[in-house]
Amino acid sequence: MAEKTIITSPMPGVFYRKSDPEEPPYAEEGDSVEAGDVVGLVGVMKNFHDIKADEAGTVLKFLAENEAEVDAGDELVELEVD
Repeated sequence: MAEKTIITSPMPGVFYRKSDPEEPPYAEEGDSVEAGDVVGLVGVMKNFHDIKADEAGTVLKFLAENEAEVDAGDELVELEVD
């Protein structure tokens, strides 16, 4: 059985799935990601912090909507670990 891991927000702010409204999302459900790949951003007062995958795997589900307000520790992305 595949192992799953959850990527959480390191701080309160707004979660973004893409760097700009005109750009494609960093990742989509079903995409493979490597450790260190950016899967989203959390913005706090015009400062943006990369949200990165801790491990290689497949994005199963985004647990936070694009542009949703999140708190530190909120679950953002569910990964199936390779």
